[in-house]
Amino acid sequence: MSDTLSLWLAIAGIALTGVVTRCSFLLLSERLRLSVTLERALRYAPAAALSAIVLPILVIDHQGGVALGWSNHEWVASAVAALVMWRQRSMAWSMGVGLAVLTALRLLG
Repeated sequence: MSDTLSLWLAIAGIALTGVVTRCSFLLLSERLRLSVTLERALRYAPAAALSAIVLPILVIDHQGGVALGWSNHEWVASAVAALVMWRQRSMAWSMGVGLAVLTALRLLG
């Protein structure tokens, strides 16, 4: 099999998998009922996915090691933003303070 054909088959397979998994909930929603436990567990899926994306960005340094100290500017700025969010309950303040702290740390460090 040629490389071009393999590539197109892989693309078609990935596209088909994406369409089938997304459409299955629309087409089977009336026939398929999830258990209460599974529905409750799925409520945490967006937070888990966001954590899986954001946490490595915050924790892993440029050399591939784990950096949780003051030298990791992203980690410090996110901790300050989380503290502001916890105290103020304002997304705008949290983002503004977090970006200001990150900018100040990058300019000073």
